[in-house]
Amino acid sequence: MRVIRLLLVALVPLAILGVFFVLPVTGMVSRGFWTDGSFDPGGVLDVLTRPRVHRVLWFTLWSAALGTLFSLALGLPAAHVLYRRRIRGGSVLRAALLAPFVLPTVVVGVSFRQLLTASGPLGFLGLDGTPAAIIAGLVFFNASVVIRVVGGAWESLDPRPAEAAAALGATPFQVLRTVTLPALRPAVVSAASVVFLFCATAFGVVLTLGGLRYSSVETEIYLLTTNLLDLQAAAALSVLQLVVVVGLLLAAARARRTADPSLARVVARPRRLARGDVPALVATSVLALLVLGPIAALVAGSLRTDGAWSLANYRALETTGQSSGQQHALLVPVTDALMTSLRTAVDATWMSLLLGLTVAVVATRRSRSRSERRVRTVLDGLFMLPLGVSAVTLGFGFLITLDRPPLDLRDSPLLVPIAQALVALPLVVRTLVPVLGSVDDRLRQAAATLGASPFRAALTVDLPVVGRPLLASAGFAFAVSLGEFGATSFLARDEHPTLPVVIFGLIGHPGPMNYGMALAASVVLAATTATVMLAVERLHVPVGST
Repeated sequence: MRVIRLLLVALVPLAILGVFFVLPVTGMVSRGFWTDGSFDPGGVLDVLTRPRVHRVLWFTLWSAALGTLFSLALGLPAAHVLYRRRIRGGSVLRAALLAPFVLPTVVVGVSFRQLLTASGPLGFLGLDGTPAAIIAGLVFFNASVVIRVVGGAWESLDPRPAEAAAALGATPFQVLRTVTLPALRPAVVSAASVVFLFCATAFGVVLTLGGLRYSSVETEIYLLTTNLLDLQAAAALSVLQLVVVVGLLLAAARARRTADPSLARVVARPRRLARGDVPALVATSVLALLVLGPIAALVAGSLRTDGAWSLANYRALETTGQSSGQQHALLVPVTDALMTSLRTAVDATWMSLLLGLTVAVVATRRSRSRSERRVRTVLDGLFMLPLGVSAVTLGFGFLITLDRPPLDLRDSPLLVPIAQALVALPLVVRTLVPVLGSVDDRLRQAAATLGASPFRAALTVDLPVVGRPLLASAGFAFAVSLGEFGATSFLARDEHPTLPVVIFGLIGHPGPMNYGMALAASVVLAATTATVMLAVERLHVPVGST
């Protein structure tokens, strides 16, 4: 009976997932497997034998591996410094290093291009348009994931085993190798899995920095669907990507379940810096330069016009750019695109919050039987699936499946917010599930015994606990929506583009005015998301690992 009630509660979010996720993805994939009305799986398999597909798969694999390795190499020392040591200005440094977590990928790409271009501060290195630039962009974007996931675990690590090892004569390196890292292994494995996933599915960074020369699976799907209309090849890559990503999600979930018992429930008090922290400080400084350097180059470039300091690029945001012909680079001013992005983000936020809160409640209520526990586990996994599917696949699937009654939403203003809400949903769920899961179910039972309805019990018991994480989830969803580019690049109408779509369009149009506007628009978008993340950081609510 409880299983039936559980399924009834989950019916609405399951229906939404079915209509706006399963249906579009299935429609996209089926276009590749069915040709001329007949089932043709051999054609999809033949795609995987193409030399270009092999190059794309190999580039995705080794670039994601290197991005993960460097993210761990810089993120782990930074997590130690920021969460276990007391340093002056630590809160500001933490906010600066964590901000890239939701910084729009298009902004990251534009920032590195400005830093590495021939006229940029590091142009003499000749790295513009190279794999090294792409990997640097991936590390910029994903080191903050390592800091968040591992730093939260490190902060709550019981210090007594390390202190005992030190008292027995172990050196700081021996303590780290034999005590600390084994205790942090589940968090490190989880962070590495998620970072590899984000590197392998990076879209805006690879598309902006790699162009057509270097393509990952994600950007290849985009090029196959938009430029070549080769849906069969896009479907083959989408299926392959889905299988790999689901495997990574299962590995990350297993790492979360095997949490080490030495992870305490209390927050350890940070200590002063010691001589042994010098290597960690050096690595943290390198990461700070990697994060702040491109942003500084972006801001400086946006303030330069014709070799002089000027606000002309910002004033030009009220125009539609320039073109060599009679047509302008844009149909609407950049300021209008910013307002569209903000309105879209508001809609995507409340959608993802309503859906995510419902999923979190379903996934965290106490199970009284093995079958009920399995159902909850399956439901929790189902709503993580949007993380495992290319946003490009999702966006194109929207176009080809939601185009006829009763689901003809091509002209609906809610189409883009719905897609962005699905992209943000896993982040919302992973933020709320640990919080709701920590609530003692006996408190709800006591409230029910005293005559409280389930709704009143939720207001009395759950709301005080989930209030701050709910606000944090809203901030995360809002920031993710502001920077979402993969699905939005398909769905946004030309007369109502979002700011990331406009920035990418400006980069594609030649002319110093268009490029200067792209830099200024990137600064505006980065400042908006950074402001949101600073507000979230003040709530001190960590993001759960996906």
